[in-house]
Amino acid sequence: MKIRTIISQHRRDFQAIYSCENCGETHESYGYDDRNFHDNVIPAMKCRKCKLSSNDLGTEIPHTETKYPDHLQV
Repeated sequence: MKIRTIISQHRRDFQAIYSCENCGETHESYGYDDRNFHDNVIPAMKCRKCKLSSNDLGTEIPHTETKYPDHLQV
């Protein structure tokens, strides 16, 4: 999965539309804007339709910048 659009964000919590790189299925869900979420959680998310993740597909995960540096408490 990858983030298609961030709908709203409050501090590090956000709501986004995620899309599957394999079948294109989209869904709306929540997330947390830190390195762990972007580097580990999103690539491991399974698509509800095809049941595959970015890790399963071997997709290269693009680096996504966080709104705040990891060491900063918000």
